[in-house]
Amino acid sequence: MKIPQHIAIIMDGNGRWAKVRGLVRTQGHIEGVKRVDEIVEFAAKRGIKVLTLFTFSTENWTRPETEVSMLMQTLVSVLSQKLRKLHENNVRFRMSGRRKGAPKSVLDVFDKAAEYTKNNTGLTLNIAFNYGGRQEILDAVQLFGADLLSGKVSLEDLDDAKFSGYLYTAGLSDPDLLIRTSGEMRISNFLLWQLSYAEFYFTSKFWPEFTTEELDKAIESFSARERRFGDIAIQGRPA
Repeated sequence: MKIPQHIAIIMDGNGRWAKVRGLVRTQGHIEGVKRVDEIVEFAAKRGIKVLTLFTFSTENWTRPETEVSMLMQTLVSVLSQKLRKLHENNVRFRMSGRRKGAPKSVLDVFDKAAEYTKNNTGLTLNIAFNYGGRQEILDAVQLFGADLLSGKVSLEDLDDAKFSGYLYTAGLSDPDLLIRTSGEMRISNFLLWQLSYAEFYFTSKFWPEFTTEELDKAIESFSARERRFGDIAIQGRPA
C-alpha cells in the first residue's frame, strides 16, 4: 500500500455530531479531542511523516464567545497534558498560522511544545491554528516584498520553492492527501497553495466518528489512485 507522506485533515462536524445526539456543541468538541489523540498515535505508527490538522481558522473567531473560550482552554489543557506522550512517541510539534491576534496562553503552550519536541524525528504534528489560506498568501507576499526592498532577494529569485519558504508551512512537504469529514465538499480557505496536487477524500462521518479504521479507508483510497502531476501514465513507468 502507498502511504501518503503528508496528510491534512479538516476536522469538521463536532457541533453537528453533538446536535443529533441532543448534546451541547462543547460536548462535540470534547469528543473530537479524543479522536485527535487516537489519529495522531495511529498516524505515527503508520509511518506518516506529517499530519496537519485544521484546528482553528481565522474565521472561527466569529463563533459564540463562550464556545471560542472553551476551545482555547481545551487546547491549552489538552496539549499540556499530552506533551510528554507526544515526546515519548517521537512526535515533533509545530504550529502553522498567524501569531498576530492569537491568545498568548495558546501561543505559550504551542511554543513550549515546539521547543520540547524540536529534536524528535518521527511524525510532525502540524497544528493549523488562527489559519486562513488567503491570509497566509498575503502574509507571504508581504514578507517577500520586505526582503525585496531590503535587497535580500531579487525578483528573479522568486519561484515555487522560494515562495513556499515564506508560507506558514515553510519547511514542510505539500500534503499528498486531504481529508474532510462531515460530508462537506470544499476546502474552506485551507492550504490554498499547498493543495495544488493533493488527492481529496471526503467522508460523511462527523469528526468525532472518524476512527482509525476510517483513516485506513482514506489511505486505501489514496493508495488506489494514480497520481500523474500533469504527466501521463506510461506502462512500465510509475505514474
